[in-house]
Amino acid sequence: MAKTPAQAASAAAKPRKRIDKTHTLYIAVIAAVILGAVLGLVAPEVAVAMKPIGTAFIGLIKMMIAPIIFCTIVLGIGSIAKAATVGKVGGLALGYFMLMSTFALGIGLVVGNIVQPGSGLDISNASYDESALAESEGTVDFLLGIIPDTLLSSLTGTSILQTLFVALLVGFALQKMGSAGKPILRGIGHIQALVFRILIMVMWLAPIGAFGAIAAVVGETGVQAIVSMFTLMAAFYVTCIIFIVVILGGLLKLVTGVNIFKLMKYLGREYLLIFSTSSSEAALPRLIAKMEHLGVSKPVVGVTVPTGYSFNLDGTAIYLTMASLFVASALGTPLALGEQISLLIFMIIASKGAAGVTGAGLATLAGGLQSHRPNLVDGVGLIVGIDRFMSEARALTNFTGNAVATLLIGTWTKEIERGQVDEVLAGNLPFDESTMSAGHFEDAHADTAEDGAETKTDIAEAHLDGREGERVGATR
Repeated sequence: MAKTPAQAASAAAKPRKRIDKTHTLYIAVIAAVILGAVLGLVAPEVAVAMKPIGTAFIGLIKMMIAPIIFCTIVLGIGSIAKAATVGKVGGLALGYFMLMSTFALGIGLVVGNIVQPGSGLDISNASYDESALAESEGTVDFLLGIIPDTLLSSLTGTSILQTLFVALLVGFALQKMGSAGKPILRGIGHIQALVFRILIMVMWLAPIGAFGAIAAVVGETGVQAIVSMFTLMAAFYVTCIIFIVVILGGLLKLVTGVNIFKLMKYLGREYLLIFSTSSSEAALPRLIAKMEHLGVSKPVVGVTVPTGYSFNLDGTAIYLTMASLFVASALGTPLALGEQISLLIFMIIASKGAAGVTGAGLATLAGGLQSHRPNLVDGVGLIVGIDRFMSEARALTNFTGNAVATLLIGTWTKEIERGQVDEVLAGNLPFDESTMSAGHFEDAHADTAEDGAETKTDIAEAHLDGREGERVGATR
């Protein structure tokens, strides 16, 4: 039977199923890593000649560091200030997020120092400038070096600490300006959207960059490079498991009496979704709905969950410090204790808000290394090849951390129905998928970089307007 014109028009208007380009990139990176490793083992001389390809890709990442750090910090300050105005819930959430992020970063440093996955590689000492290190060792010189010559030179120079310093000044200054600062915040939000769009375009070259970097490393060091990278991945996965079961599980049991495994069973469907997409943001609307169903009040869920997706990234924190130590050790220039502590402080600030966009975590890692040892940034090419293999553990740890945080904040503020929690986790009150209202999806954030930037801009502007009680949103 022939279709009527109306039916044909309706069929034509039906949107096509979108192809998940992230999976395509994921597969391409895996294939590139395998091909690079094979080339390094079979034809070492040819593989070493591929190094400029990896270096070029890292150059593109370095190009994006300063604008990413500046935009995310300025807009992030608006998010923090807005959350703080929500009252007891916002204050507790921010305090908890900062404490747990610092703790996760510290665990990454401890495990990285114990395992030392990059030791023995000693890929390149040639570019290491001992005199430059000697010049930067003085505390006074280090502190004076944070102050840029001009306000704009911090964005065009190579000192990430100067960029961070100016971003903090601009962010707090805009908060003091009140509503007059809204147009500037909106403009920075648009700039961030542009920067993230460029970064996404750059990340599509990740397979080529990973191929060149891995081929060169394997060609230079042989099987040792493969062993070291697998050691890092294994150590990272084990650390994330221990963090979830022992740290988060112990804290959850101590404060609420809830068993972490029962909570994880309740969120099993979300874990499968995260594992298949390598992104905890994919489960944001479902986490909001399930935490409300579990018995946590809507105000607590509305503040804690979205804010946590920007400021409570435990898995990412562990990854940043472990990866930093790996790169430094692999290049034969391990970080001293003082540098590790300084790096931890930098990561605490820079990691907030620089998530949710492909490659943002990699740019934050590169920024941390460049702020302490510019020569180490080239080693990020090693991480590009295995970054995707660790993304699942990062996302699952981030997600679990936010689920636990919601229960903890609900308990501390007495905004939780304890009886309902027991009933739900016992399976007596199963979650009804039909309760996934459109509102939950509206609370979640779009996957695109543009929407993420606009969301953070709206949060900062909301604070300038002084609109109390509004739900806080954040990019992952």
